[in-house]
Amino acid sequence: MISAAQLRAARALIGIDQRRLAELAGVSLPTVQRMEASAGNVRGKIDTLTRIVEALDAAGVELIGNGQPSQGQGRGVRLKEPQQ
Repeated sequence: MISAAQLRAARALIGIDQRRLAELAGVSLPTVQRMEASAGNVRGKIDTLTRIVEALDAAGVELIGNGQPSQGQGRGVRLKEPQQ
């Protein structure tokens, strides 16, 4: 599952706007906008989510799930619990 924050961060890492991500994934701009505005995990059709993830992967972004190790060798960013 991908979160809306993860989606926005992934797009920012490769320096593309919502319109370009929609083009790369073959989905509509309102679809990307709706996904990024979601609270928590992105909701949508499996096919649409797969297209988004594949487009980001092809652009060089590795999406890492909670508690999952990174498979890549490049630099990256990962969220953690903030210190109190």
